[in-house]
Amino acid sequence: MARADAPLAGRPLFGGWWARLRLDGETRRTLRYDGLLAAAVVAVELVLTAIGPPQPREVGWPGVVLLSLTGALPLLLRRTAPWSSVVLLLAAGAASAVTEHQMVTGTVAILLLTYTVAAQFVLPRASLATALLWVPVVILNLVTPPDLRPNDMSAGYVIFLNGLIAMVCFFVGRTVHARRTSTAALEERARAAEENQRALAEQAVGDERRRIARELHDVVAHHVSVMGVLATGARRVLSRDPDSADEALATIEDTSRTTLREMRRLLDVLRTDAEPAADLSPQPGLAGIEALVEQVREAGLPVALRVDGSPGPLDPGVALTIYRIVQEALTNALKHAGSATAQVRLSFGVYWLIVEVFDTGRGPAPGSDRVGHGLVGMRERVALYGGTLRTGPRPGGGFRVYAKIPMEQR
Repeated sequence: MARADAPLAGRPLFGGWWARLRLDGETRRTLRYDGLLAAAVVAVELVLTAIGPPQPREVGWPGVVLLSLTGALPLLLRRTAPWSSVVLLLAAGAASAVTEHQMVTGTVAILLLTYTVAAQFVLPRASLATALLWVPVVILNLVTPPDLRPNDMSAGYVIFLNGLIAMVCFFVGRTVHARRTSTAALEERARAAEENQRALAEQAVGDERRRIARELHDVVAHHVSVMGVLATGARRVLSRDPDSADEALATIEDTSRTTLREMRRLLDVLRTDAEPAADLSPQPGLAGIEALVEQVREAGLPVALRVDGSPGPLDPGVALTIYRIVQEALTNALKHAGSATAQVRLSFGVYWLIVEVFDTGRGPAPGSDRVGHGLVGMRERVALYGGTLRTGPRPGGGFRVYAKIPMEQR
């Protein structure tokens, strides 16, 4: 939690509050209320001076008004610029001592400012500000002649009364400070508890979604396996027992509809509100690799495409994986290889298909991960189909991406 006087750190004695006056609405409200208080105290002092004995008016009305306003200025700034108020009040006290004019505004200001610094500052700063305010008062009481003290009280008694008043104001302020600190701590604890509760709720929702997704995955996998077995049986008995084959095909039809429904439920479970709208365009495959290579050529990287063997029938997911590997590798070569050339090689064998993309560029910088998050995506895609992925710098310079996927997936 931030310290109680953190907003005052580094604040200049004069001028800093004026910049905040133009920006901070809360500061303006505080100044407005403190200004009304200061104006009320000035009005009371002028009324008391007017109806009281003539001795306080020895400095003349202009002097009375000026001294009253000088003592009221710390009241105006006591919450927005406490240190400035302390300095201004010390100056007002010095003027009062020189002119021997007892200011009502100065008396009220020292009491309220003692409370304010105790309520706003941490204990060391509050104690320092209080000492700066009251030590001159104690010194003034010590040097004041006995005949000028009220009711001929002794210096010790006056100092005791002033100390008692200062202690009351100070400890009231410290009580308010402790209450504010406790309230702020409770609010912070409540906020942390609310965030923790929200995180736990989100985690519970995610765990439940994953559990449901696993269950639906098992259901879908079972239905797909059943359809495969029924399709195999129907094909075998189609020529000699058409009725059994028709019954199996009907079962496959019903199972496929059930599977589609379960797939929709699975997607609904996995979908979140934060996901963007789905892209309804067809997913790219092997046919899009030539267009991809041509786009990279137009972007400024010479690319050669080589295809060995015949791809044959491939699962759409495998074809999409090949496309994404080539796309990610060429994108990184275009961004990082500099002035270089690249080559894409697709090899389709009996047992394996190989995707290899390499360039002749300057290669990755030492200690850097050239492909970044793309490497993780490529590795996950290849691992999904039982393949392996190797990436790294080439011995002769440049970078190489090599993926090997078993052809049994077709």
